Amino acid sequence: MHVAVPPSETRVDERSAMRLALVVAAAHAVNDTYASFVPPLLPRIMGDLGLSITLAATLSVAFSVAAALPQPLFGYLADRYGRRPFAVAGPVVAGVGVAAIGLAPGFWTLVLLLVIGGIGSAAFHPPGASYAVRVSAGKGGGARYSLFSFGGSVGFALGPVIAVGLVQSRGMAGLWIAMIPVVILAPFVYLALPSGRQEVRERDRPPPATPREVLRWLRGPLGLIFGVSAIMAFIQRTFLTMEPIIVAERGGSEALGALALTVYLSAQAFGTVTGGVLADRVDRRKLLAFLCFWTLPAHVLALWVGPEGVWGLMAVGLAGFMGMATLPPVVVMAQEMIPTGTAVSSGIVMGLAWATGSLFVLGTGAAADAFGAEAATLWSMPVALVAVALALHPSLSDAALRRG
Repeated sequence: MHVAVPPSETRVDERSAMRLALVVAAAHAVNDTYASFVPPLLPRIMGDLGLSITLAATLSVAFSVAAALPQPLFGYLADRYGRRPFAVAGPVVAGVGVAAIGLAPGFWTLVLLLVIGGIGSAAFHPPGASYAVRVSAGKGGGARYSLFSFGGSVGFALGPVIAVGLVQSRGMAGLWIAMIPVVILAPFVYLALPSGRQEVRERDRPPPATPREVLRWLRGPLGLIFGVSAIMAFIQRTFLTMEPIIVAERGGSEALGALALTVYLSAQAFGTVTGGVLADRVDRRKLLAFLCFWTLPAHVLALWVGPEGVWGLMAVGLAGFMGMATLPPVVVMAQEMIPTGTAVSSGIVMGLAWATGSLFVLGTGAAADAFGAEAATLWSMPVALVAVALALHPSLSDAALRRG
């Protein structure tokens, strides 16, 4: 029998959910600051180590894949054994791993440190997104996720400026200083999050989703959402990796490349807020299709114009805004499909999808060595139209009807 929840209890749950979203948003900001350290430093690393564009792209992809591919596994473990250990330890490992790359003596040590840092980031994202959306708290999941994602976007936007600033003032060896903030923040996040026992007491729901149930959804509507997320990840990761190289090829400075990334990533922060708010108010399938469609011309314009001047930076910002606005509806739709597996579903459409999209950046890197970075990047952008087709697939609407 359905038992009505008093309005006062609903308001308490919503306030508690929002406080929790604020905590994980702050942790997300710190965690994702490290995620954007590498791209603006690629021209410097290429010069120091004599790397081709393909090998330079490999460094960026190494972190991206390590930060993404294990997310479904970490989500599965977090759903079963508690989310707090992963949400607290993940950013610490990410920060220490990435901040240590300035001490690496060679290419393969760089790769190893970036993989370690990426794994830490992978451990954080699924439980963090699950804490933020908190499907059990009812409506407002899109807005709460947008807050969580906004925190990550702010950190991601600050990362290039922090990385380049530290390296220009202290050299690559001084990058280790960047690990200090996350080490200081970790105890406060630990105390603010509910323990595993508290989570069990608070949750009145069936056992966590089984792997068979998750795979069944992945073969259907969840697979479509995964595809949309993977394509958008590819477009954004391609732009982030190639833009500093394109700027350098045009004779621009390292600082201009970092500024372009900061503008792009700052606009992503506002894109994710807009996407989260709209996800609670309009048809998410149509919203996704709309955003994916306009992501294509926005990125093409940004690449053609370049970041020189006000109009160029505005074009870069528009590209970042459109691309990242797709993420909140993707994550909320995935979590609502599997309400007893919110962390693992988040891991699939964030982590696994991001890893898949990032791997294809290697193809863009190889094309850039052969034809130039700008041409290869431009040729990569029309894949956004495939995401539009996936978003409009009828089974996503059917999934929404089944949930209703």
